[in-house]
Amino acid sequence: MSQPPAEWTVLSMLEWATGYFDEKGIPQSRLSIEWILAHVLGVKRLDLYLMFDRPLSNEQLAELRPLVKRRATHEPLQYIVGETDFLTTTIKVRPGVLIPRPETEQLVEILLNQHPAHTQLSVLDIGTGSGCIPIALKKERPQWHAQGVDISNEALAIASENAAHNQVDVTFSYADLFNITTFPTKAFDIIVSNPPYILEHEKPELDAEVVNFEPSLALFCSSTENVYSAIQLVAMQLLPSGGHLFLELHERHGAEVLGIFPNPFWSAELVSDYSNKSRFLVAKKL
Repeated sequence: MSQPPAEWTVLSMLEWATGYFDEKGIPQSRLSIEWILAHVLGVKRLDLYLMFDRPLSNEQLAELRPLVKRRATHEPLQYIVGETDFLTTTIKVRPGVLIPRPETEQLVEILLNQHPAHTQLSVLDIGTGSGCIPIALKKERPQWHAQGVDISNEALAIASENAAHNQVDVTFSYADLFNITTFPTKAFDIIVSNPPYILEHEKPELDAEVVNFEPSLALFCSSTENVYSAIQLVAMQLLPSGGHLFLELHERHGAEVLGIFPNPFWSAELVSDYSNKSRFLVAKKL
């Protein structure tokens, strides 16, 4: 490992920690220390390049060191700094909730593009996690009624924090996808969900950051058919005729999920993500 410098400045910390992270096999090592250092200094990441010669105080170093050690264990940056951006929102994240992904941002964008700003609709997010989906929707469509449900009480608490942090009114409540009696009894115009869709046998394919730190409950399922059939059952009960369903999918299992939403009950199609993978299902209840 490279020797620490005699005096810690922004530049010397960036250079030393980049080398340290490289030795630990941390992906995007330079970006990692930029995120952490910007968080400690309370500045934007790009601002670091205007303050290379700035000395780091003992207090800043004391705050920085444990964060660097956490990153060296492959803990995700978003958990270390405690938040991440999601469309126009800032979402607080802790190990009890899944870190929002860019694909889920696209899911929200697809939904918004199909429902103009002047509409007055109600939307239910199944498996809300951090609450990022209904919070982002409420930011863009403040006149909508938005509700999120989850089986995890820890996730529901974090989601409520995020709604308050983003100054939006979203209802969060407990529901078990496999027990329809736990769901709200009223109808919704839209249902959206990014459910757990990675199969257990695919776990070895995932990065250590994901497997070792993010909640298994939000990631893994025993069967694609079980998860999406359960969502289909809920949607059949809670959506009116003409209501819409927006789902995130495993890129390999789109055709299987599409088969769960057959005519004459549904008009459904697969939609590709920005990488041209079949990542979403958009369905209309007939």
